[in-house]
Amino acid sequence: MKKSILTLILFSICINAFATETKLMVRAKAKDAKFVGSSLGGAHVIVRNTLNGEILAEGNTVGSTGNTNIIMKSAHERYTQLSDDKTAGFLAVIDIDEPTFVRVEVLSPINKKNAQVHASTELWLIPGKNILGDGVVVEIPGFVIDILRPNTHQYISLESVAKGLHIEANIVMMCGCPIEKDGIWDSNLMEVKAMVHKDGEPFAEISLNNPIQNTFEGRLEIAEAGYYQITVYAYNSKTGNTGVEKINYIIRE
Repeated sequence: MKKSILTLILFSICINAFATETKLMVRAKAKDAKFVGSSLGGAHVIVRNTLNGEILAEGNTVGSTGNTNIIMKSAHERYTQLSDDKTAGFLAVIDIDEPTFVRVEVLSPINKKNAQVHASTELWLIPGKNILGDGVVVEIPGFVIDILRPNTHQYISLESVAKGLHIEANIVMMCGCPIEKDGIWDSNLMEVKAMVHKDGEPFAEISLNNPIQNTFEGRLEIAEAGYYQITVYAYNSKTGNTGVEKINYIIRE
């Protein structure tokens, strides 16, 4: 028994002796925007061996969203690096002794469950051949949408909405970058609407305007009590980016 344990220990030591430290930089980049960093809570990264599912490295992206001028305002030639040493990323340090095919999984943004996207890609890691700089960049499509008014499952009297129900949503890019009229992320290019159902049936659809940064609002005419659902969507036809959020509320007599 002792001999078997000793053999296993020696075997493990031999394997580790031949393993080579290999570095892989992973970054999450919002579609049509910047990198997902600390300001939004980061993106969660898992590097997994595709052969057996073993997790080789795991952690969160930390750092800034990156340089706006380089990422959004400059023409990019081949080999142009979009990141710098402050740009958000997760550095995976992995010990491998042979070329290993891995899956890079990114869950982003961590702290916004309603907008969370699970994106992934696969690649070969070769012992000692680091992948740094921009590294592996995984695109995160969508918008982060939070419906602020009405609140989830809010009871609202019919009398209080005599002049219409105020609908308000906060919308940002998946990196937290701001959306506003004539801004870098221009709300003029976006279609934002609230689709309303009453008692499970289509009821109305209204456009939401963008009076101030990140805020979209409109007013819905309601004349009957019932169970209502609001689905707010954002759509940019130029980029094909989309986002959705839903809430339910009750109008009572």
